[in-house]
Amino acid sequence: MSTRPRKRIHLAAHFPGVNNTTVWSDPAAGSHIEFDSFVRFARTAERAKFDFLFLAEGLRLREQGGKIYDLDVAGRPDTFTVLAALAAVTERIGLTGTISSTFNEPYEVARQFATLDHLSAGRAAWNVVTSWDAFTGENFRRGGFLPREDRYTRAREFLAAATGLFDSWDGTEIAADPATGAFLRDARAGAFEHRGRHFDIEGRFNVPRGPQGRPVVFQAGDSDEGREFAAAHADAIFSRYGTLEEGRAFHSDVKRRLARHGRRPDQLLILPAATFVLGDTDAEARELAHEVRRLQVSGATAIAYLEHVWNRDLSGYDPDGPLPDVDPEPGENTVALGRASVRMFRDPVATARQWRELAEAKGLSIRELVIETTGRQTFVGSPATVAASIDELVQADAADGFILVPHLTPDGLEGFADTVVPLLQERGAFRTDYEGSTLREHLGLDVPAAGAP
Repeated sequence: MSTRPRKRIHLAAHFPGVNNTTVWSDPAAGSHIEFDSFVRFARTAERAKFDFLFLAEGLRLREQGGKIYDLDVAGRPDTFTVLAALAAVTERIGLTGTISSTFNEPYEVARQFATLDHLSAGRAAWNVVTSWDAFTGENFRRGGFLPREDRYTRAREFLAAATGLFDSWDGTEIAADPATGAFLRDARAGAFEHRGRHFDIEGRFNVPRGPQGRPVVFQAGDSDEGREFAAAHADAIFSRYGTLEEGRAFHSDVKRRLARHGRRPDQLLILPAATFVLGDTDAEARELAHEVRRLQVSGATAIAYLEHVWNRDLSGYDPDGPLPDVDPEPGENTVALGRASVRMFRDPVATARQWRELAEAKGLSIRELVIETTGRQTFVGSPATVAASIDELVQADAADGFILVPHLTPDGLEGFADTVVPLLQERGAFRTDYEGSTLREHLGLDVPAAGAP
């Protein structure tokens, strides 16, 4: 019998853009750009004592068939602006934003995150990502020049340069002594120099060391290179594995990598994204989950998704009819530019064959097939069932917690906050109040010393 103490669950909330996770057509759905939506979402998460809220980043509107794909991201405001504004209307919840290492500069990003950490009294976090395609790059001066195989090379150097900037102040430089008139103890405060393949910079960083030393660093890559990057540099890694078997395999793989970078297992948290549907009973929740999936996958969405695999115009097909009898058109020029899902289907002809077999075996239409093969809700059931499932997965080391993605924004978290969180608290698996003021304290992470790896 194990004597290991019960793990504390980490919970966070993701405010998504308009996409096929959300149900923007629901009368209860609100704006995805008005500030009041962000405030309501953040305050609900803070009331529930969540560790942090998370904003993704969209650097270009996605397109399909040469037109804006309005069934997906229809616009997303600037991450830093929203998080800085939220810092003024919240007190404890962490503020995490995705910022690309491909199309930005270390000095600029470090200055923005260091500023956010001061404005929020130590609640800033950076999800370091790479931008993989020339389609997105066309919005920037460097327009897609970076080969995909070099993106992590640049990301590692970008983070190293930014860390050097954060650490150019060690926190002891400011004397502010009115008796002597001395403000600084060290006239070299903020001095930095970085020489590398991608960045050749030197000067003075003009934001003193923040309350957390450095902002918390998140990473979201699932490739072998992405996992290794997280094991070497990140404080937390996002995961797409929310089931027991897959979650434990991912958790074990990433945690075992830490030792070769001189790190302990508790220095990296693994946080899968998770959707949920609640009902008074498990049966009611399953019925509601089925309805939510049908709302998330409209007929137009089903056809658009199928085009990602077939790579051809399928607008003439009936979403409630059978799959096309023509094969996909493989090639680099896709009909759905900027779509991550396109990259998932490396052999579209084989995928189409498998889907035809599945549709024939189960008698599925195009829309039904897309519902069957795309993401389902991670947790479905009564509050008691969902609380037990979350606790079981965390205690079994399938995750260290979950980033919840509601299908309604901004108020889709309220049911979870009011019903599931109290049950997790009763189990002793989740905090009843914040025990610290910074995000590092919420996550149980050490404050790194200046110059530490």
